[in-house]
Amino acid sequence: MIDLAVANAEETFERMRKPLAERGIRARHIPVSERIVPLGTDAPWSAGEYDVGFVHPGRLMEGGVADAILDVPWLNDREAVLTSRNKAEVIARLERAELPVPTSAYVSNDVAEDELIDVFDRFDPPVVVKPNSTTRGVGVAKAHDLDSFLGICDYLSLVHDYRATGDRSFLVQEYLPEATDYRVMVVDGEYVGAVERRLPDEAVREGQWKHNVHRGAVARGVELPAEWRRLAESVADVLGIPFLGVDLLETGDRLVINETNARPTIDEATKYEPSFYDRLAGVISDYVSETTTV
Repeated sequence: MIDLAVANAEETFERMRKPLAERGIRARHIPVSERIVPLGTDAPWSAGEYDVGFVHPGRLMEGGVADAILDVPWLNDREAVLTSRNKAEVIARLERAELPVPTSAYVSNDVAEDELIDVFDRFDPPVVVKPNSTTRGVGVAKAHDLDSFLGICDYLSLVHDYRATGDRSFLVQEYLPEATDYRVMVVDGEYVGAVERRLPDEAVREGQWKHNVHRGAVARGVELPAEWRRLAESVADVLGIPFLGVDLLETGDRLVINETNARPTIDEATKYEPSFYDRLAGVISDYVSETTTV
């Protein structure tokens, strides 16, 4: 039996625990944030207690503590999580691999107002302003005119000046109206399922436009064309991330890669291919094998 330390949210842990147990993997939840962790012999975990970790904590300080105590390989590791979280890096890598992405500009604060005006003028408004390393749609805004855009940029400058964010950058991107949003899952380079994330009609009428599940969108399992599946697999290959959520936006005449997530929430198994947990268990087992043979 393989012992797996799961640092993802409890929701994901509860969904994966039984299917993995049926495949010889004992998953246990190790919440590393919003708690007190003794660092001595009374630490809540110990080296040798687990064979592999899933997935490296998103909070890097907490992740470092977990690394020191557990001493396990991670699926995905710290580098994978950092790469995926850096939205600008992902867009730049994918564009240079000739994969379709939204038109984007990267802003590293602080920059002068005339430079921001130049950036805004490159787009047909509205534009999307997106903090570079947040998740769940936090801080993402839509600016319909220059004054609104500069106001959002002013606010981001205040946040960057007065909080220890570490990341002082954001993206400006084209807005794709009425786009359909998909989260595609790729495990070890192979497509294993997808969901369409859609806001309730009432929310759309009220002006909501972000399709994050944490913002009220509903995810339902869908079948995707083979070409779309290959596109998501290409994203995972370019980034070198073994367990990846790929967010696609489709507008009828365009399909673009919007973001990636190396710490994706796992939905109900019915929303994925029958091979989903077989693939996931296989790549976890491979990590243990690679570690024991080194």
